[in-house]
Amino acid sequence: MKHNIILADDHKLFLEGLIRLITQEKDLHVQYYAHNGQLVMNYLDQHPGEQVDLVITDISMPDIDGITLNNYIKEKRPEISTLVVSMHTDSNIIDALIQHNVDGFLSKNADSDELLEAIKTILKGGKYFSEAVKQEYLKSVFNKEKETLEMLTSREKDVLKLIAEEYTTQEIADKLFLSKHTIESYRKTLILKLKVRNLAGLTRYAVKLGLLS
Repeated sequence: MKHNIILADDHKLFLEGLIRLITQEKDLHVQYYAHNGQLVMNYLDQHPGEQVDLVITDISMPDIDGITLNNYIKEKRPEISTLVVSMHTDSNIIDALIQHNVDGFLSKNADSDELLEAIKTILKGGKYFSEAVKQEYLKSVFNKEKETLEMLTSREKDVLKLIAEEYTTQEIADKLFLSKHTIESYRKTLILKLKVRNLAGLTRYAVKLGLLS
């Protein structure tokens, strides 16, 4: 069975190389290719019944970039997998893509073997992130957590930990010898500082920051 693949990249040489590489594989078929994300979105809109297994896209392209294209596919056609291949391995970009369920991210410095491995892994239902991308992402997550921990006072960390351990406001006040009113204002400050919406968000943050033993 052949897998149908759509390509989006505004670098002509890279696109041609990609088409050649994929065409050599007997179980892969290039269904459509374009030099920007808008054309791919139009194609998907115009062929709603057509089976598409994977879209491989660059990030920076004219009209519609790869991030917008990925978000669009994941919202409108979630059965289609996405692989981003880009020179930009900036952690904010990686983060934005991961938040929107991208299936893989490869640096353009990757060789053709790794690209094929990424394609095959994703078509089998897996995820594929190249080493460089993983390193960049881990570094940024680690630094973000370090910055967040440094931004919180030790008192705020105590309150956050107790909230995550499901103590009530009154119990936290008793434990820390503070008034209920003070604990409530700590909670408001934490919600603002951590940019979360509610207590569940605070709890998730406490776990992420490693405050729960």
